[in-house]
Amino acid sequence: MTPGLMIATFAGGFIFPFLISMCWGKLVEAFGPAGGWFAAAFIVGTTWTLNHGVGLIHQTGGAWIDMAWAAAAGLLAGAVYSGASLSKAMPTIISAAIGGTLGALILSFIL
Repeated sequence: MTPGLMIATFAGGFIFPFLISMCWGKLVEAFGPAGGWFAAAFIVGTTWTLNHGVGLIHQTGGAWIDMAWAAAAGLLAGAVYSGASLSKAMPTIISAAIGGTLGALILSFIL
């Protein structure tokens, strides 16, 4: 991977959690539950298009990178940097990992 592709991949991974942390809550505050749907459509849709459609995230070989990993790592790092407690976040992190694993397992049975 060239240095340019590394920078583009890092930028693509940074944009998603940055937009989530900056915009999602404000959209929910302004529009209520509909703001969450707007955020899901516009933030996730726009960053997915940038990362996968335009090609900011460069994937080589068998490595598979999902935007959810970028969101999780970026939002967790931002929260810890802002002074949040990592130990208080552990139940949520563990629950998300278990839920994702169960969801993938159930999906594998269906497909």
